[in-house]
Amino acid sequence: MNFLRILPATAALTLLSIGNAIAQGTTAVANKELPKGWHLSDRAKDGFYGISMDQAYEFVKTRPSKTVIVAVIDSGIDTLHEDLKPILWKNPKEIPGNGIDDDKNGYIDDVYGWNFIGGKDGKNVKQDSYEGARVYHKYKARFGAPGFDASTLTGEDKLNYEMWAKAKEKVEGDAGGGGADLVFLKRALESSQKNDSLLKIAMDTSSYTGKDLEKFAPSTPDGQKAKAGMLYILKAFNMMETGNVEFLEGFQDFVSGEERKKEAAEKAPEDYRGAIVGDNYNDINDRFYGNNDVMANTPFHGTHVAGIIAAKRKNGIGMDGVADNVRIMAIRAVPDGDEHDKDIALAIRYAVDNGAKVINMSFGKSFSPEKKWVDEAVKYAETKGVLLVHAAGNDAANVDSVDNFPNPVFLTDKYRAPNWITVGASSDPLAEPGFKSLTASFSNYGKSEVDVFAPGTKIYSTIPGGNTYGNAQGTSMASPVVAGVAAFLMSYYPTLTPLQIKAAIETSAVSPDTTVKIPGTDEEVELAEISKSGGMVNAYAAAKAAAAIEAEQKSKPAPKSTLKKGKKG
Repeated sequence: MNFLRILPATAALTLLSIGNAIAQGTTAVANKELPKGWHLSDRAKDGFYGISMDQAYEFVKTRPSKTVIVAVIDSGIDTLHEDLKPILWKNPKEIPGNGIDDDKNGYIDDVYGWNFIGGKDGKNVKQDSYEGARVYHKYKARFGAPGFDASTLTGEDKLNYEMWAKAKEKVEGDAGGGGADLVFLKRALESSQKNDSLLKIAMDTSSYTGKDLEKFAPSTPDGQKAKAGMLYILKAFNMMETGNVEFLEGFQDFVSGEERKKEAAEKAPEDYRGAIVGDNYNDINDRFYGNNDVMANTPFHGTHVAGIIAAKRKNGIGMDGVADNVRIMAIRAVPDGDEHDKDIALAIRYAVDNGAKVINMSFGKSFSPEKKWVDEAVKYAETKGVLLVHAAGNDAANVDSVDNFPNPVFLTDKYRAPNWITVGASSDPLAEPGFKSLTASFSNYGKSEVDVFAPGTKIYSTIPGGNTYGNAQGTSMASPVVAGVAAFLMSYYPTLTPLQIKAAIETSAVSPDTTVKIPGTDEEVELAEISKSGGMVNAYAAAKAAAAIEAEQKSKPAPKSTLKKGKKG
């Protein structure tokens, strides 16, 4: 479970504020809950700020659909999940388990996709360091040397120095403060672990959800206190449907990450990836590394994302995905920590080369030392007609001025990739009672850099376990909503180009009839002030826009051939 991306960046502050309450066993105030799958609902019909998915399907009901492959670059996917097995992409040219590269693409037995953060021996990268720490220590000896004169630098050296200076500020700033915060986080974790141990004995079970816990009536004061404490934190993060094991593993990962940040200034980060993957990281052409274990040991995040896009619709189990004629290609490239640029660049290329038409990227970081590799892969995707959908990030920050990578603006010439959609997280007032806005409290935003908003709070979807489901939140959940809508449109309007699909989504985005809060503040503004389209994604409106584009396209006369007929003879 990738806690840092499932919970908003404000999680640390929230955890601190409730840490003592957890320890004391304070009971949370119950709030009216959103229904499961609220993000698919219609405002007029259902009363929630969803994407009007049923209305969209009604609109296209007489049209045939074409299967669309969507690549999910993420932490891994549970390929055995009941709601995902029917919609997983399977490489038609690969014979499973024979140890042979049947399709000659360089990746052996890549049946469901590929794992770029695994070793040929079957081991997999779980946790990794933060890119800021990697950059800081890589250039520290040179740029941090006494008397170093940065004014003489030019070209790539100058760019590297500027990146290092930002990393230095970030890493040393994290190390210089937050000691007390980390103490409180550890205290909250320890209290939760203690409460969990007591509850497992009292409930006579090793696994339970918040919903199970609500029904449980402890017979002892200690049990009552443990129940109140655990319910408080699960409700605080809208994770009542999440199992105790996944929750506590994620909480542990979160605290471990904060500890790694604290150590980063003095201690060079461990090369977790290099010790397992074994490639020459500095050579982008050394690309045939990794393994075919796309589930690995950290599939929570990717499993949740995949379900949002395309969990089997109307099968009477679990939940419904957005798109109904999709195959999900699983590409594992995101560890618990910051992903590496090389893995992302090659993941994009793998997706494109194997037929994906939409790529979902629910990850991000503040530094990108090999951005040129990612830019080249994005350009390659553009030339092949592939749409990239990316999460805006969960720092409640303005990404017009704060870095969040990857992004569509190329490093060398500032070219803006047109085949790219950046997604912020919208909400429903019931999702975050303390914030009450149509924007999520944690979402990044930007009038220039965030294209649209889509539901990203309290999103119910598939989680690892075969038949398990739960809530998660973040722009990581908003991005696959848009990726799903894009795939839906491509499926029913197959003659439209990726740029036309993007236009249909963005021009039809619904502007709310009320102001919204700038995430992280109480300041009210029009949504157009913090996003390019000024709207929230709506599948029904997007389908109508796609139909209009298609009709206009058909009404135009075919261009006359400029080729001259040759003479016979």
